[in-house]
Amino acid sequence: MSDRADALHPEGDPPYAWFRLAISLLVTTIGGVGLWSVVVALPAVEAEFQVARADAALPYTLLMVGFAVGGILMGRLADRFGVLPPLVGGTCMLALGYILAGQAQTLWQFALAHGVLIGLLGSSATFGPMIADISRWFTKHRGIAVAICACGSYMAGTVWPPIAQHFIETVGWRTTHVGIGLFCLVTILPLTLLLRRRAPEPVVRPVPAGTPTVAVSPGISPRLLQGLLVVAGVLCCVAMAMPQVHIVALCADLGFGSARGAQMLSLMLATGIISRLFFGWLADRIGPLWTLLTSSGLQALSLLLFLPFDGLAPLFIVSALFGLAQGGIVPTYAMIVREYFPASEAGARIGLVLSATLLGMAVGGWMSGAIYDLTLSYEAAFLNGFAWNLANIAIALFFLLRLGGGRRAAAPA
Repeated sequence: MSDRADALHPEGDPPYAWFRLAISLLVTTIGGVGLWSVVVALPAVEAEFQVARADAALPYTLLMVGFAVGGILMGRLADRFGVLPPLVGGTCMLALGYILAGQAQTLWQFALAHGVLIGLLGSSATFGPMIADISRWFTKHRGIAVAICACGSYMAGTVWPPIAQHFIETVGWRTTHVGIGLFCLVTILPLTLLLRRRAPEPVVRPVPAGTPTVAVSPGISPRLLQGLLVVAGVLCCVAMAMPQVHIVALCADLGFGSARGAQMLSLMLATGIISRLFFGWLADRIGPLWTLLTSSGLQALSLLLFLPFDGLAPLFIVSALFGLAQGGIVPTYAMIVREYFPASEAGARIGLVLSATLLGMAVGGWMSGAIYDLTLSYEAAFLNGFAWNLANIAIALFFLLRLGGGRRAAAPA
């Protein structure tokens, strides 16, 4: 079934779809706190429990692994019951996880609260399922709509780090975590009431008998396409994790302080919002495959720019450039899924691919910390990220060779 067979509105995308997109963006921004507060708290947690840098990154790793598995689970639930049930349950688990994290007496308790409650059962409901849900409401402007919804995680990364850093410095990391949990509970739950409407069933144009439901080019099967998307998601985000997870710690090591690092992370993700919007717009015009290759190539180049600079101003500039380069990669995977797989499978398939990106962030965050512990420098960690990024570029090139660079044509009437 072709994407262009989804007739949601006779003259384009319905007005309600844009309203729903705005609410979904707000939900993903609030719920996305789970991805970033642990990064800001890393130096405080390291000092509190007196552990090595790689051990202090363990809560982030478990969070992202939980987020990855939860994305698949929540995607399947959303396909079957709609986005509302997993979103309500996830919000409650997210709040509980933050409250328990604030009470943790050991690093393992803190890490498990993040991995199980905040990641697996909490924040995962506010990301992948929301993107899949929005993709069902749009046809003409699907690329930019998916990109806008995906911006929620970066808006969370723009808004939450300075807020979390401020409260960690003033009231401590424990009270900050409890406060975040309560805030999520009282804000997200009312917003879910505005998302009660189920997405309309796609209207399928008649197609000749025997036409495959998944139209791919000869030489690549649907299973191979899905598998390569998963691998690509891991590869790009192992590379992406190096600056995003460790920029705060890097600034602290260089003597600039954690607050500067939080500001740098916020800037990186703010420019990432611009990147996601631009690449979403671009994908509507040149197709998601070329968009993936372009964004991945730019991310690889921007990673190398971190190597020669260690001054405050240059690092701010490079962080901004990194955000501008890499923001378009992850939403592009969701668009490829919607181009080549049926809409009824969107939640599970997009959830699987987005979960792979989160697994890559988990591995990359831990791996970069381990490399730092071995070398006492982040230089080798940046080079490691660049190598993983090159493998992602290779998969993007393979997609272009096998699938072609343009948008898929609509199924014949």
